[in-house]
Amino acid sequence: MPRANSFADIWKSFRALPLWVVIWMMALLGPINMISLYVVTEPKGALVSALAWGGMLVSIPTLILHHGFTRLVPGGHVIFWLPLVLILIFVRPVANGAYVTYLSILLLANLASLLFDNNDLRLWFDGDRRAPSHKRSI
Repeated sequence: MPRANSFADIWKSFRALPLWVVIWMMALLGPINMISLYVVTEPKGALVSALAWGGMLVSIPTLILHHGFTRLVPGGHVIFWLPLVLILIFVRPVANGAYVTYLSILLLANLASLLFDNNDLRLWFDGDRRAPSHKRSI
């Protein structure tokens, strides 16, 4: 069960992330994936949206259970965004206009995220389980 100050811990951990990571998450990665709600009526749009949102939502329990942004948080991204990236590369939906542009941006953003996520997960399995701003491992 989460401690009473779990959300304060998450906020403290978020604020301790490097500025470029905060900008990447809040100004690019998050919004790019959230926009997927607008493509649900396009070919394979519901699948694209479910995978895009799934990668974000599945990380929430990890944030809460570990009281912050540990290197395990990207594990949820891998579960949903790896299939999304593979679909966008190998079984790309039929798309025109703004949808094809969006799919390209989504692919690039999530591919870049998976590269960062791979490193974070490697560090997690190597024993780095501390959330930024936390003084001891969880």
